[in-house]
Amino acid sequence: QVKFVESGGGVVQPGASLRPSCVASGISFCHYPMGCFRQALGKHREWVASFTRGGDTTYVDFVRGRFAISRDNAEKTVYLQMDSLKPEDTAVYYCTALSTTRIPINRNYWGQGTQVTVSA
Repeated sequence: QVKFVESGGGVVQPGASLRPSCVASGISFCHYPMGCFRQALGKHREWVASFTRGGDTTYVDFVRGRFAISRDNAEKTVYLQMDSLKPEDTAVYYCTALSTTRIPINRNYWGQGTQVTVSA
């Protein structure tokens, strides 16, 4: 059974940092590019950051320079370092395994997500 468990979100002030993580199970973790997505209240889920099949990292424009995705293959864990957080970053954050840079291997492979709230 494929499973993703996200944690590490929280409520922070603008300009603060968070480092949510996502633990995967039930997949050959090291074989897949992994990606992070987010869904704000009332909006569709959107891609935020991911690894390419070549091992590089890529980011959506509005987080580039502020967020950094990393992975620990031994722990089957993805991390998303989030710096200089803005109120518009408020959303539920997810990770999943990808077939290509932004496309999940299965549209049903989502965890419960972790809530990030940025508010003064």
